[in-house]
Formats: sequence, structure tokens, C-alpha cells
Amino acid sequence: MNNYLILFFLCLGLTSNAQKQEVQKTVELFFEGFQQRDSMKIKSVCTDKMILQSISESVSKGNKLSDETAKEFYKTIASIPSNIKFQENILSYNIQIDGSMAHVWAPYEFYINDKLSHTGINTFTLFKEKDFWKIIYLVNTRRK
Repeated sequence: MNNYLILFFLCLGLTSNAQKQEVQKTVELFFEGFQQRDSMKIKSVCTDKMILQSISESVSKGNKLSDETAKEFYKTIASIPSNIKFQENILSYNIQIDGSMAHVWAPYEFYINDKLSHTGINTFTLFKEKDFWKIIYLVNTRRK
């Protein structure tokens, strides 16, 4: 009996880890598209009604919440001039899953032309649609 319980929990752990890897891969594909200025790649891992928000934190100006539509976001990404080099480094992934919903907490550093621009946290909420995870909500913090 104890062997069956051990086997059950081992299988449960492996399944959970596999799902976390799928969720992380979705977020990584999002950032691949972002780095490549490829809005089609980004769209492939997002729902049509994705919600995007940013929280800018400033001691002098106070905190500000900004909303952006998915359409505006894709247009912005595609229009970044090729002479501007940017890199968003994800420092870690904390992934939680409950059934068909996942949440990702990912601290980051953002560089423009090799100079640190800002840091913060990306949080993604994902929905499992058929066999694929899709991003439905993205909010991040930005601080200098």
C-alpha cells in the first residue's frame, strides 16, 4: 500500500512539473517574440482579449496605473526602430497552477542599448485552452 502512495505522489509531482514547464515555455515564447519585435509570435501565445497594465512607481511623481490594449501593444512592438537594442532579462519564474488557470510571477531587469532602464515584476495569468496555455492578463511594475 505504501508503495502505491509513493508512486501516486511521484506521478503527481511529475505531472505538476510538466505543466509548469509548459506554462514557462509559453511565457518564454512571449519574450522571444518581444525581443524579435515579432507581434505574430506574441499573438500566438495570447488570447485576443488579453489585458495589459503597467504600474509605474516613482517617489517624485507617485504611482501610476496605465492600461494598453493588445492591439496597441502589438503595434508598439512592431514599430520599435531596429537601431534600438533592448533586452528584458527574467530573473526567475514562480509558477502556480490550479486546473486550467496558471499564474506566473517573474522579476525582471530591462536594458535599452545595454544600459539598465528599469526593473520590476511581470505577472502573467494564463488560461489552458484545449492543449495550449494562453496569456489572458499581463501586469508589470516599473521602477527606476
